[in-house]
Amino acid sequence: MTPKSVPTNISTTQLSAQSQSHFNNRLIFGFLFVTMLFSGCSQPTPPPPPEAVGPVPTERQLNWHQLEQYAFIHFTTNTFTDKEWGFGDESPTVFNPTNLDAEQWARTIQEAGLKGIILTCKHHDGFCLWPSEYTDHDIAASPYKNGEGNVVEEVYEACKKYDLKFGVYLSPWDRNHPEYGRPEYVEYYRNQLKELFHAYGPVFEMWFDGANGGDGYYGGANETRSIDGKTYYDWPTTLNMIREIEPEVIFFSDAGPDIRWCGNERGFVGETNWNTISIDTLYAGKPGITELLNRGSEDGTSWVPAEVDVSIRPGWFYHAHEDDKVRTPENLFKIYLESVGRGSNLLLNIPPDRRGLIHENDVASLQQWKAMLDEAFATNLAENAPVQASATRGKSEIYGPQNLTDSDPATYWATDDDQQTAELLIDLGQEQTVSYVLLQEYIQLGQRVKAFSIEARQEGEWKTIGEATTIGYKRIVPVDDIKTDQLRIRILDSKACPVLSNLEVY
Repeated sequence: MTPKSVPTNISTTQLSAQSQSHFNNRLIFGFLFVTMLFSGCSQPTPPPPPEAVGPVPTERQLNWHQLEQYAFIHFTTNTFTDKEWGFGDESPTVFNPTNLDAEQWARTIQEAGLKGIILTCKHHDGFCLWPSEYTDHDIAASPYKNGEGNVVEEVYEACKKYDLKFGVYLSPWDRNHPEYGRPEYVEYYRNQLKELFHAYGPVFEMWFDGANGGDGYYGGANETRSIDGKTYYDWPTTLNMIREIEPEVIFFSDAGPDIRWCGNERGFVGETNWNTISIDTLYAGKPGITELLNRGSEDGTSWVPAEVDVSIRPGWFYHAHEDDKVRTPENLFKIYLESVGRGSNLLLNIPPDRRGLIHENDVASLQQWKAMLDEAFATNLAENAPVQASATRGKSEIYGPQNLTDSDPATYWATDDDQQTAELLIDLGQEQTVSYVLLQEYIQLGQRVKAFSIEARQEGEWKTIGEATTIGYKRIVPVDDIKTDQLRIRILDSKACPVLSNLEVY
């Protein structure tokens, strides 16, 4: 994506993200120069676009950012044994949903505004929701559909019907498999990944967590097995194998490599949230890194944005005694503001019950939450509103502040390279009640802003109504229902010249 009116046909898959940015900058500059030369334009030649700063997202990471929120589905033998972590000795015969309807899951999730489903195809207990060639501890040994069921396939087809992305969770830890902790298990794990990715693509995200090793059934051994989480799985080989099957898949773990854990399961990322982090010393399950994962690192060497995973219930699997403990719509709205509203993606777990349905209480809360979001963000008061800037790159309209309110994500406002602070003035036309201000950086050129404030004009004077640090892909700043006709955004600190692509006011 490039500034307005500057076409390019270069594929982002041909170059690295940062090389692509530099190449496009040169292409844009050359195009503008030739166009102005042959048109006889007497205006000064616009400066080239800003150079990228630090790591930048790949094309698949950009696509992931744009999803913003999707669902987790935890469903296995634990649903029927009332456990969170199965020991691995559970009989497949306990798995018998009476009225499983994957389309009800997909419809509920799609109507809630979520864009995909990541399914726990196998949790730590080792039970597989599809008939696997490599184990008997799977759905084929259950009474569900007389052993002919395949929940993975049902969810995959439902996702296609309701235009949802499909993702897979396959637990690295397996408390059932007799070879866990030995090299043979890693081969087993890879074989099952190949089963899933060949049969159910495209897969938008592969999710694996840091719960690895401990006590388990392990084929009847009933013992504790420990592994070296840094080396046992040989993740580079496994991920390269998957990437050959599905080039656009996003990999999630504590350490990425594409997206990282947010460091908690309570539904928030840090108020300061850098999309960058250095991953050379990280691995899934490494202790003592939760604060780093929650905030990221301003000087990180890789683009690894955070994903916020949280359950709509206290547990990750369905438990009847939690039917009255479903998160309220108001709490879900708060989680949205502290995840998506801080530049991360939200992964909301919604566990089906023993019938194989999303419970009525969960459905009601999701519907009311969606209504709250629709009401809060119904009318963008800044759409096509006039914007003035204290500085514009080369004083050129190509980088002018009008790009902030044109609803075009491919355009942006920028300053000259030596200006790391600036002010924007937004005229709302008449006095309006303002509750939220939304900003987005043009992250194809890196994450830059370190601090900003929001001011409102009231009775001829400017009043600070909001302050924040990072912006990244998206930042939503709640303010206290201020009545004003003008807003001022002050960029107080930035790693390099600020480059913003969007401004919305609600």
